[in-house]
Amino acid sequence: MLKNVLLSLSLLCFSAVSFAAEAPDELVKRTAEDVLTIVKADKDIQSGNQEKLFALAQEKILPNFNFDKVSRLVLGKNWTKATPEQKTGFQAEFKSLLLRTYSTALSKYKNQTIEYAPLRMADGATSASVKTSILQPGGQPIAVNYSLEKQADATWKVYDIVIEGVSLVTNYRGQFAQEIRQNGLDSLNKKLADKNKAAGVKPS
Repeated sequence: MLKNVLLSLSLLCFSAVSFAAEAPDELVKRTAEDVLTIVKADKDIQSGNQEKLFALAQEKILPNFNFDKVSRLVLGKNWTKATPEQKTGFQAEFKSLLLRTYSTALSKYKNQTIEYAPLRMADGATSASVKTSILQPGGQPIAVNYSLEKQADATWKVYDIVIEGVSLVTNYRGQFAQEIRQNGLDSLNKKLADKNKAAGVKPS
């Protein structure tokens, strides 16, 4: 796993409501603060209420991922070799995996704060990197950068996160490629499904 991944991922909190005119850095800041406000105010979430954690991550975070692109990047060359059924199965189980990860991350929030670097993006650009730092009391700042891409409807969606210089996509690609190489994509999908089921998460 990525270093400090649970803490870091807790800050990828995007509202399901998008604003077409909103710049990617404004979107990140507004929605991250919105979700962290909810976490601070909800004692059930703070105590690890799984149902509420799943609901918060499902509503606020996952709708703002470009899962088609993320899936292609994570599987790499294995995506082109996969059948339509395998692709659909992988996307569903990988989405549930991220739901589990973010739910756990949200439960780990302990009054960290976020700093946002000025956005550097050319006019008309269709991709952007939003750079942030997580400030921890008594600890070193954690650099978290979000890679976003502009969609056809002018909204922005995330396709990668880079934590302390390590890409989430690259990290999962390495893990999954080894399993696929040894046992095939169906085996990977089954293992993901088993872990998701054990955690009480159903593919959406």
